[in-house]
Amino acid sequence: MTDIRKVVTVVDEVLLELGRPVAAPVRRVAAAAVIRNPWAGRGFVADLQPQVEAVAPGLARLLTGRLLSELGGEEHVEAFGKAAVVGLDGETEHGGALIHTPYFGNVLRELTEGTSIIVFNDDRLPAGEPLTVPLWHKTAAATRSHYQTVQIRIPDAPRPDEIVVIAAAASGPRPNARIGDRRTDPVVRLADLEKLESAR
Repeated sequence: MTDIRKVVTVVDEVLLELGRPVAAPVRRVAAAAVIRNPWAGRGFVADLQPQVEAVAPGLARLLTGRLLSELGGEEHVEAFGKAAVVGLDGETEHGGALIHTPYFGNVLRELTEGTSIIVFNDDRLPAGEPLTVPLWHKTAAATRSHYQTVQIRIPDAPRPDEIVVIAAAASGPRPNARIGDRRTDPVVRLADLEKLESAR
C-alpha cells in the first residue's frame, strides 16, 4: 500500500432527537485513511489501474475493519457509504479511482455482508474542509429510512499531495424515521399533482 500518514475514526451516536428518545439509537461511523497520492507529481497519468490494484484493497480492508470494530461486527452494519477527498495538487479522478472500482467497493461490500451498490461522495478540497458521506441500506438501497449522512473533517488533511479515503457505516436507520417507504408509497404522477393544484 501507499504511505498512510494517519487513520481517523469518527463516531456519532444519536440518542435524542428534539429532546425525544430515538426509537432505535443509531451509531454512525466514518473511518478515514490519509494517504500520499500515488499519482502526485507525475502529471497526467493515463493508466491508473496498477496503483488502484496495489492500494485500494488494503485500504478497504483497513477501513472496514475500523467500522466493524466500532459497530460490533458485520451483523450490526445496516447502512454503508464511501468517499474520497483529493488534495489540491491531485485530480478528483484520483480519489474516484481508489473508491469506485471493485478493488475497494467489492471488499467493503463483502466484509459488511452487503449487496447494494455503495452510495458515495468525492471532491477536491484544501485541508480541513468537511465532507459529508451519504449512507443507505447495505442490502436494500431503496429503503428510505436508512438514507442518512455522517460528516468527517480532518484539520490537517488532505495536504496538496494527499488523498483521504473514507468508508462509513451505520447501525440502523435515521433517528425516528417515519416518512414511509417505496413499498407503501401511493402512485404519484405529475398529471395527478397538476389536477390537485388546479382544484385548490
